Amino acid sequence: MRRAALPVAALAAATALAGCGSSGSPGSTDSADASKAELSVSASYMPQPVSADMAAGFLTIANKSGAKDELTSVTSDIAGQVTMHSTVGGAMEEKTSFAIPAHGRLVFKSGGNHLMFEKLRRKPEQGQKVTLKLTFAKSGPLTVEMPVRSATYNPSTGH
Repeated sequence: MRRAALPVAALAAATALAGCGSSGSPGSTDSADASKAELSVSASYMPQPVSADMAAGFLTIANKSGAKDELTSVTSDIAGQVTMHSTVGGAMEEKTSFAIPAHGRLVFKSGGNHLMFEKLRRKPEQGQKVTLKLTFAKSGPLTVEMPVRSATYNPSTGH
């Protein structure tokens, strides 16, 4: 009986030590993931553009984690270029990035921060969806399907 207990104890100890090596150590996947933002996108929409060469886009990026991040670029197959803008006191200014705070949100809405789809390759129509790729400083990219709404759509009223 004593002989059987020794190999079982040695196996249990080896298994326990192997488990300790990866969980929570500085180079482990677990701790690397803890430093990344947990991002999600909601409330995305594009009003049907009135111009054949330019459109606006709006969305909200939520960050559920304690790590901040930064939106660094947006691309779309329908536009030659997508630029990011802030609006403060009625003045619009192009931005190269937007901060996404830890446990916070980055909001793009009419009259505030917004996306401009420039040099449209095709004019999006109401009922279609536009695909865009959001690129971040730390997190992996997110692909978003943005619905095209009526030109007068207002998310607060649903019209």
